[in-house]
Amino acid sequence: MEYINRIGRIFISFIMSTGRFARFLSKSVRACFMPPFYIKMTLAQMLEIGFYSLPVVALTTLFAGLVIALQSYAGFTKFSAEGAVAMVVELSVTRELAPVLAGLMVAGRIGAAMAAELGTMRVTEQIDAFYTLSTNPFKYLIAPRVWASVLMLPVLVFIGDIIGIYGGYLVCVYKLGFNPTTYISNTWEYLSYMDIVSSLVKAAVFGFIIAIMGCYNGYNSRGGAQGVGTATTNAVVTSSILILITNYMLTEIFFMK
Repeated sequence: MEYINRIGRIFISFIMSTGRFARFLSKSVRACFMPPFYIKMTLAQMLEIGFYSLPVVALTTLFAGLVIALQSYAGFTKFSAEGAVAMVVELSVTRELAPVLAGLMVAGRIGAAMAAELGTMRVTEQIDAFYTLSTNPFKYLIAPRVWASVLMLPVLVFIGDIIGIYGGYLVCVYKLGFNPTTYISNTWEYLSYMDIVSSLVKAAVFGFIIAIMGCYNGYNSRGGAQGVGTATTNAVVTSSILILITNYMLTEIFFMK
C-alpha cells in the first residue's frame, strides 16, 4: 500500500504542478495584451536581453559557422563535393544552429537572471507589496519580459545567421582556398525565404519559452536563498530542454511536409 500511496502522491503533485503552470501561463499571456502597458520597463528589458546578449550570441554563432565549414569540407572532400560546403553552412546555421544556440545562450544568461530577480522579490515579499499597491505584478514584471524576449530573440538570431554564414566564409576562403565570388554565389543560390522565416519563428518561440520559464520559476520560488538558487537552476534546465524539444517540432512542421 505504501508503494501505491507514493505513486498517488507523485501523480497528484504532477497534476497540481501542471495546473499551477497553466494558470500562470494564462495570466501571463492575458497580461501581455491588456492595458496598462509598461513601455519603459519593456524597453529596459529589450536592452538587457538584446544588446547585452549580442556578444555571446555573436561569438557562439561565429565559431559554429567556422566548425561547420571545417567539418563539411573534411567530409565532402572524400566525395569530391567541396562545392556543397556553402550549402551545408547556410542550411545548418539558418535552420538550426543560430536559433538553437542563441536560445540556449540567452536561456543561460537571461532566463537565470529573470528567475533570480523574481525569486529574490518573492522571498523578500516585494511581489506581495505590488498587490498592496494595487499593481498587477503580471503586467509590471512578467509582461515586459515576455514581450522583450519575443521581440529581441529574432533580432539576435538574424544577426547570428549573418555572422555564422560569415564564419563559414572566412574558413572556406582564407583557410581552404575557395574562390570568394563562387562561395558567395553558392550561398545566395541555396538560401531560401523559408530558411530565414523558420529561423525567426523559432527564435520568437524560444524567446517566449525563456521568459515564461524564467518568470514562472522565479515567481513561485520558496525557501529563501536556497529556493532562489533552485529556481534559477530549474529555469535554465527547463528552458533548455523545452527549446530542444520545440526545435524538433518546429523543424518537422516547416520542412517535413
